[in-house]
Amino acid sequence: MARDWLSTASGRHVAGRAANLFPGVMIALTVALAAQFVAEHHGAPAMLMALLFGIALNFLSDSTTATPGIGFAARTVLRIGVAILGARISAEMLMALGWEMIGLLLTGVITTILFGVALARLIGQGPRFAILTAGAVAICGASAAMAIAAVLPKDERSERNLLFTVLGVTVLSTVAMILYPVLTQVLGFDDVTAGAFIGATVHDVAQVVGAGFSISEQAGETSTLVKLIRVSLLAPVVVLIALWWQAPGGAQDDARPPIVPPFVIGFLALATLNSLGLIPPAARAVLAQVSSWALLTAIAAVGMKTDLRSMFRVGGGAIALIVAETVFLAALVLGGISILGIAP
Repeated sequence: MARDWLSTASGRHVAGRAANLFPGVMIALTVALAAQFVAEHHGAPAMLMALLFGIALNFLSDSTTATPGIGFAARTVLRIGVAILGARISAEMLMALGWEMIGLLLTGVITTILFGVALARLIGQGPRFAILTAGAVAICGASAAMAIAAVLPKDERSERNLLFTVLGVTVLSTVAMILYPVLTQVLGFDDVTAGAFIGATVHDVAQVVGAGFSISEQAGETSTLVKLIRVSLLAPVVVLIALWWQAPGGAQDDARPPIVPPFVIGFLALATLNSLGLIPPAARAVLAQVSSWALLTAIAAVGMKTDLRSMFRVGGGAIALIVAETVFLAALVLGGISILGIAP
């Protein structure tokens, strides 16, 4: 009898929780669907559209029935999307690139983050914001920004900084998608080298695909492969950031993240399964779609949770920082490819 009562009470709690979250999650998903429709029919970046549509609906996150679900989408759905990204990574991809290209990608990620932190200190930006923007630039744009934000200690500027970073890397990715193919032609790169440069420098996956395939099939395949290797670096970087904030002198508040967040464990587990060939191609394709929709829904929710007026208060220094990080990464990769002759 007691067991039946507990089971019934638990079921009612779950049902009540789901009913509480449903309006906000469905609104965020609807915004994601609208953003994807605009992206497919008009060529606009889906992440950017989700952000802008979400910002337009900011009033929904202010003490309405949708508020709990919007918060859930911005946090939990985000972590699920990042975790499932691991199904796109495999050890075979790493081996296909060659050690020189892998070394260049590692160097690009590490030095871009260090450069961002150093420059931020010079221009008066905080270390959290520097790590957030530099990690987004160095790894995989909006997805990296959301993953890194999930392990950074929270303060009153956290959501504003995340929104600015996602918007910034999305806009810069779109600009790069247009300019970088032209740059590779001016520099006389062949298709493989051009694809390697684009995959190692453009922030978001969608823009990498667009830029690479605008040159040729070979450039598109190479750029996508290189980009996915950068995505694979997301998990270790997130773990290192969490460890740094756990260290003495790191975080100065009580809201410290776990050393290895569960979504990072999920990312690594799926990457391992994929490397062992235990994820069928059909399942991998489904997981890729689920991850894309989860991230799109999450960024729509982030937009709804953030007042656009607060984003503009980041100032010119923040804009200069993210632009400088982007230029630094491009220059570094150009040096690696052109001077050292690295190409997959």
